[in-house]
Amino acid sequence: MLKKWYAIVLALGTLLLLSINSAEAKEKETDTYYVDVSAATLWTAPNLLREVDKPSSTNPVDLRKWTTSMTYEEKLGLVGKLETQALYGSKVTVLEQKGEWVKVVVHNQPTPRNEQGYPGWMPKAQLVKGKSFENKLNRPFALVTSPTAWLYENKKGNHAFMEISFNTRLPVIKEFKHEVLVATPGDGAKWLKKSDVAIYKNEMDIPAPTGQDIVNTGKKFLGLPYLWAGMSGFGFDCSGFTYTLYHANGIVIPRDSSVQATHGTPVERENLQAGDLLFFAYDQGKGKVHHVAVYIGDGKMIHSPNSSTHVRIDPIETSGYGEEYAGARRYIQ
Repeated sequence: MLKKWYAIVLALGTLLLLSINSAEAKEKETDTYYVDVSAATLWTAPNLLREVDKPSSTNPVDLRKWTTSMTYEEKLGLVGKLETQALYGSKVTVLEQKGEWVKVVVHNQPTPRNEQGYPGWMPKAQLVKGKSFENKLNRPFALVTSPTAWLYENKKGNHAFMEISFNTRLPVIKEFKHEVLVATPGDGAKWLKKSDVAIYKNEMDIPAPTGQDIVNTGKKFLGLPYLWAGMSGFGFDCSGFTYTLYHANGIVIPRDSSVQATHGTPVERENLQAGDLLFFAYDQGKGKVHHVAVYIGDGKMIHSPNSSTHVRIDPIETSGYGEEYAGARRYIQ
């Protein structure tokens, strides 16, 4: 009899454990979403939007209208209020919800602030569950290599659907001579021009870059206006720029300059090579790192400096940052 009762208790315990595990798995599953706009902007808190920011918070977004309509002072008003951006199709995990806003972490943007990814608040309307999209993520993918590219409703490319950013990744459904049919998070199959993308079997299939590859990638964006927290071909901040150049070349580095400065391999100034990251800090280079650039050779760097300007090439010494030089790191061996 005792053995029978023991068996019953054991069976009930097993069922309870399975039920708990199933509930946890279901809960975890419902927390996963995909970005459904060309680039979602993450804020430090919900409901910080100004009137000028509304084009960035809708679905679809109009990032060009947003960035070009802001005055310099309005751009400065974003400093400290934005966290990062997440590109179309990016995976996020929802941590919290307040009204129409959700706090998420963006996967593949490493930070010490959260082991899952970079945190911030965004409108929930810019996310979709994307189950069908998720099921296609094991396919080859199209990586956008133009600064921006258009998704089209049809193969001929005469019905535009959405302008998406450099470094966006979308699963390939079928490849043609001049076009590629891709899956989207919530809008079914769309078309891209093949000239705007590179197609890879998986992330490991992206060729290992040289430092010069990183530099050449950066030069695509010369003249692009700065955007605090920017991570797209519509605008970059300094570390969003360096992160994106590396990520598009198959290397994931930390999101922020202060953390980028603690990874990779330290490089002495006399040994700098193209593609190395250069860091600049307060207190004449001895304080907190606040800026990062890419070394291009001949004492020059390419970077996205601040809200008053754009992606540009400067001599290190006369860039305005020369006295703040705080060292360099190499992420390519």
